[in-house]
Amino acid sequence: MKVVDFFKQKRDVLSLHPFELKDFLSPSLRDYWLEFVNKANNSQLGLLIKDHKLASNDDAVEQPTPDAQPAPVAQPAPIVMKPEAEKLMAELESTLGDVIHVGQWLTVDQNRINNFAEVTEDHQWIHTDPERASAESPFKTTIAHGFLTLSLLSVLTDSVDPDNQKFPTAKMTVNVGLNQVRFPYPVKAGNRVRASTKIQSVTPIKRGLEIVQEITVEIEGIRRPGCVAESVIRLHF
Repeated sequence: MKVVDFFKQKRDVLSLHPFELKDFLSPSLRDYWLEFVNKANNSQLGLLIKDHKLASNDDAVEQPTPDAQPAPVAQPAPIVMKPEAEKLMAELESTLGDVIHVGQWLTVDQNRINNFAEVTEDHQWIHTDPERASAESPFKTTIAHGFLTLSLLSVLTDSVDPDNQKFPTAKMTVNVGLNQVRFPYPVKAGNRVRASTKIQSVTPIKRGLEIVQEITVEIEGIRRPGCVAESVIRLHF
């Protein structure tokens, strides 16, 4: 009989009484018991015993009795919206899927690209070397960093203009993050861009609203957008 087959037959016994293995060894081998155990723990034997113990533990988990009742789940407290939040929610829900805002054109020139490269330390030649880009880039000019286009969303959507607030009844707007972002086409140095906004969903939260909006950055004269992002913001009232 092969040793592995022998261990497979004995794995049930070994998992319950591991030290009985010594009984199967000749006296001359018992002196090497500790060394053998250390090697066995890292071998197929050890894996067989561990698997059996895990299976035994799973079987030993106490099962609920048929009469046992599940513990009651605490229900979250209902959200009470302020009148201005409730009014804004109704207004935004009536525009779901529609373009609610189109911003002004903004020029992304080489100076802006260079400044962004300095801040982020991203000096790839496709962004900052017009001569090389003219000779080697398929776009024949430098292009804006994708993250530069993304960073312009606030100004492109007029979200940072104190004199022209998108949601004037809210006390504060917080940028929660982005669900997804794509850059379908690069913004070349000198291009003008603008953003349009669609509301995807409006959800009441404690002390305010959470809004998911789709923002599309249009490049002047180009069919494909420079950026499409699903932005999540929270309004506090």
